Formats: sequence, structure tokens, C-alpha cells
Amino acid sequence: MPFPVQITFRNMDPSPAVEARIREKVTKLEHISDRIIGCDVTVEAPHRHHHKGKLYSVHINISLPGNDVHVDHAGPEDPAHEDVYVAIRDAFDAAIRQVEDHVRRMRGDVKTHVS
Repeated sequence: MPFPVQITFRNMDPSPAVEARIREKVTKLEHISDRIIGCDVTVEAPHRHHHKGKLYSVHINISLPGNDVHVDHAGPEDPAHEDVYVAIRDAFDAAIRQVEDHVRRMRGDVKTHVS
């Protein structure tokens, strides 16, 4: 990875398997844009006082020239996020879409409306 990747775990113990999955997903981002400057990923487990399953939230900040991409996949919307790997997958899918959109805008593939 030519850019720094910062992985942070909150309210949970660091897991080498989860970290490996995150780094695998980050390499997919490299193939979309070679202009990524940095990537910060935070995986957060909720407090233990929740009544239903633990829903993980994943926050991704990708630094690009001219604009940053922020993805916050959190909240009780999706019960599938009781699995940390599903939460990571969904967050990185959203990040990939946003980076692809950013690349299209930078290339000029997206029309801008004159106001």
C-alpha cells in the first residue's frame, strides 16, 4: 500500500483477522484510484448495555486530492451488522462507490449544471 492506513478499534479488542480483512478491502480501493493519500478506518462495537445484538459501526475517511470521502456505516438500521465482517463489507462497498464517483468527477465524466 503506497499510502498510510490507520486502523482503530473502539470498545473491542484488536483482531488480526478483522485487520487483515480491512487491509484486503483497502487494496481494492487502490485499484480504483491511485491518488489516495491516506485512509483511516475505525471499527466500533457498541456498549454492552444494548438489549439486542451488538451492531458494529464502521467509519472510513479516505483522503484524496481536492476532496475527502467519509463513510459512516452505523446505527441499528441493519441487523446483519451484528457480524463485524458484514459491517466492514457494507462500509467499504459504500466507500468504493463514493471514490468511483469522485474519480468520475475529477475526469470530467459527470456533467455539472451551470447555475
